[in-house]
Amino acid sequence: MRPEQWQDFKFVAKGGLLPHAPVALIVDSPWIPGFAGVNHLDYYLDPETWFRANLQVAREFPEVIPVPSWWIEYGMAIEPSALGNRLHFRPDQPPGQSPVLARLEDIERLAPVNPETDGLMAFALQLYRRHKRRIQDSGFTIPLATARGPLCLASYLRGITELMMDLVEDPERVHRLLSFTTETVIRWLQAQAEAIGDTVEGIFLLDDIPGMLSRKSYLEFAHPYLQRICAAFPAGWVKIYHNDANIRPFLADLGGAGFDVLNWTHNVDVLQAREKLGDKICLMGNVPPLDTAVRGTPGEVRAAAREVLSKSGGRGLILSVGGGVSPGMPPENIQAMVEVAREFETQAVAIR
Repeated sequence: MRPEQWQDFKFVAKGGLLPHAPVALIVDSPWIPGFAGVNHLDYYLDPETWFRANLQVAREFPEVIPVPSWWIEYGMAIEPSALGNRLHFRPDQPPGQSPVLARLEDIERLAPVNPETDGLMAFALQLYRRHKRRIQDSGFTIPLATARGPLCLASYLRGITELMMDLVEDPERVHRLLSFTTETVIRWLQAQAEAIGDTVEGIFLLDDIPGMLSRKSYLEFAHPYLQRICAAFPAGWVKIYHNDANIRPFLADLGGAGFDVLNWTHNVDVLQAREKLGDKICLMGNVPPLDTAVRGTPGEVRAAAREVLSKSGGRGLILSVGGGVSPGMPPENIQAMVEVAREFETQAVAIR
């Protein structure tokens, strides 16, 4: 994103109101290689291919704020690689990974992660150092450090089914596991912020696994760790949380986790989300990402975007899809969202 786009995003995230709601989309390697017509392995392994693909996105959609912006990522492989998981790379899709923690008690043997040396983290940090000046010289900024959340990392280590059973059978060791993954997340975010430099003014955390929990389990196994991560960074920073799973049971509780922005599922209506959260969090969403954004026509995208804006009045809202940009989302559907946001005037305008 450009520096002025970040200022708009930050302004709205912290409670400001613009004449028109901004459009922001989570864009990463599930979508970018297909859009740019490049092989996934080339996108991950060739820095020039990565740079040109991200530059193409920024230039073709100048009114869209890409989140997190110039994200150096290898699908979901960075954190698992530092944890010791086996990775599975393919030329036509993001990589997969296999859990490595066969026994929960072995968490005691895991050494703390060092992002400067462990797995693909070291590669990503070096690429940030190498590219940041070129990105800035091209007129863009890198304002966010990004990581998967603590329950997501725990599921990488154990497997989702095993982790869900662990929550019931051995909650004490699960808390030790989550303390370990939370510290990993904080170290990884801090390392990115240091490598990128003083343009970083926020964090972006992605963790859908809390969406598999009841409210009681969320409050025990997710909320305190999310709070710990948010508290590890300056209060003035923008803190974004992505969870497009079932957040209904604990939606009202998310207002106390420490985040400024929530990218949430299209299955929870924007009015319901606002009722539960009040003005505690800026909402980022929530056009249906598959049935409408990928499979729908531009007209259907416009109708869905108008509905989100009309219900919210455009206040406390960043127009997006209810999740990330999915593979196959056509450019004309992105442009349709931009056109609706440009035409829709928010119901009141704050003085900046």
